[in-house]
Amino acid sequence: MTNTVQHMHLEGSLEPDLLFELAARNEVDLPKDDEAFSSVDSLLSRYGRFTSLDDFLHYYFIGMTTLVTQDDFEALAYAYFKKAHSQNVVHAEVFFDPQAHTTRGVKFETVLDGFQKAQERAKADFGLTSELIVCLLRHFSPAGCHQAYLEALPDLKNGKIRGLGLSSTEKGNPPHLFKQSYGDAKSHGLRLTAHAGEEADVSYMRSAVDDLGCRRIDHGIRLRDDPELLERFAREKILVTLSPLSNKELRVVKDVSELPIREYLKAKVPFSINSDDPSYFGGYIQENYCAVQQAFKLSVEEWADILINAVALSWCSEERKDEILEVLSDTLAKYT
Repeated sequence: MTNTVQHMHLEGSLEPDLLFELAARNEVDLPKDDEAFSSVDSLLSRYGRFTSLDDFLHYYFIGMTTLVTQDDFEALAYAYFKKAHSQNVVHAEVFFDPQAHTTRGVKFETVLDGFQKAQERAKADFGLTSELIVCLLRHFSPAGCHQAYLEALPDLKNGKIRGLGLSSTEKGNPPHLFKQSYGDAKSHGLRLTAHAGEEADVSYMRSAVDDLGCRRIDHGIRLRDDPELLERFAREKILVTLSPLSNKELRVVKDVSELPIREYLKAKVPFSINSDDPSYFGGYIQENYCAVQQAFKLSVEEWADILINAVALSWCSEERKDEILEVLSDTLAKYT
């Protein structure tokens, strides 16, 4: 099936074998007091035992320390695009976390240039188009996040970066704290999204829409707790970028079957299926699609609604949307 992606973190596709390779190449010392870093298999095993979002983030940010040069960032992103292409992804909108790199001395340009080179190669090699979304890391101060936003602003305005996002530790870091950055971004007509309603309650989703002006919400599984807001998402076509295996592996839900897939379909809330941090959660886009199908036994028509909304509400050009929708229509016709 032709796929698009709207919620995936490039640093979250750092596979353990590449992590160890980069650590050796860049002489990065991995924690010696953590058995998980004794081998690739040990690290993969530890990834299967996350207890919370913050438990995952601990390993996520350690992994990032192995990324140092432009070539490292290019290798990381190209490996993801190659994998995505093998799973029929034709367009990907991907997050990256510059604060996790600039705070340890890596220049912003090093990160961005490496990712851009991978984007160009993926388009040439696979015909896969992509957009970058810069994420503010909410465990840093709002003032620190605003400085990171200002550093990215020239490339947001020139189109090298497509939009602004907000991620990291959710509870205790509500969206309204970041109004300064989002207000400025909105004044420039930039695309806005934010992680909300993952571990925190539905009020974070409302704040992301009302206080930040977001027209896309990442994770967003709490809508059923606020019927009025759920109806608003449907009416205003605010896209929710669900990440099923992520929610399961981080113990947000016990099983994929607990996710509000049926409620969102019934209420006509537009949503897409995504992989979030695939190397950490044991599944790229295809595995997430399969997990949803196994849990909900969706019909071809229901999948068509999901896929068409994902394309229609993506951030690529209208011309590119038409190209993808044409391919998608031909694919769906084989099953209907």
